[in-house]
Parts: sequence; C-alpha cells; structure tokens
Amino acid sequence: MHIVTYNYRFADEILNSRLDVKNEILDVLRDIRVPESGISTRDLNSTIRTRLEALGWQSQVSVFGGRGEGETRFDFMKSRVGVEVQFGHASFIGIDLLKFQVGSYSGVDKIDVGIYVMATKEFLKEMEERGRKWSGRLTFEKATRYLPFVRSAIHVPILVVGLS
Repeated sequence: MHIVTYNYRFADEILNSRLDVKNEILDVLRDIRVPESGISTRDLNSTIRTRLEALGWQSQVSVFGGRGEGETRFDFMKSRVGVEVQFGHASFIGIDLLKFQVGSYSGVDKIDVGIYVMATKEFLKEMEERGRKWSGRLTFEKATRYLPFVRSAIHVPILVVGLS
C-alpha cells in the first residue's frame, strides 16, 4: 500500500524522536496488500489491528481512564502515541480530533502526538470500482483541508496518514 502524510503541528518531527514507533505503524500500513477484488473496511481494520497488536500496540485504550460502557477509546496506543484508524463516515472527524486533544490535555495526559489513518479519495474510488462500498467515508484530503480551520482548538500534533 502507498501512503501519503500531512504533518500537523510538527507531529512528524515529534515522531522522529520515537522513530521505532513511527516506523512500526508506517511499515504495517505500507505492507498491506489489497486483493484484486478489493478490501472491505472491516477486513482492512482487522488486518491493521492484528499486525499492530503483534508488535505490542495496545488496542481500544480508554481516553479518560474509565471502563464504562460507551467509553471513548483510542484505536491504538504505544509510547504516548495515540492512533485513530478511521474508515467510517466523514462526520467522525470532529470526534476523532477531540479524542486526540483530550488525550493530550494535562488532566488526561496520555499522548504527546496522534496518528490519524484514513483512505485517500483515490483509494475510495478504486475500491468502488472493484465493487466495494466505500462511499461517504472520511478521506485524507478532507482531513487535511479541515485541520487548519480548527487550529485554535486542536493543539495536539497529529500526523495524518492517507492510504492509497
């Protein structure tokens, strides 16, 4: 898989201080092979989860520390790096960005930097052509257009990663 990145608030530079962690996730994403028939969002999520967990990433980590029903969670976390993998509807962007911000806030203080993974418009189009239902999903392009407008509210550094 090919990846593209967008560096928000110097996330790339911060991740370079944890190069092993940064390379783990980027290598996992690059090593994904999409079958000729395409891939479903569920299968892609499952592949990412299996590979990251095998490398010691914690999955479904509570943002606030609670264990209650409906608790807000990061998809993955390791070495104070929070990861959200979003192949859902575009409307989830606000919730995901807020998770990163709250997780970095002094009262919670779980992450120093976030990695936000999603598909590119090109990837969505390709999956649609292969008969997979990927329309309406959040895209890398939308996230990178959106982030500069929330700069006053979202202070945590985030590396946005687009899969194509």
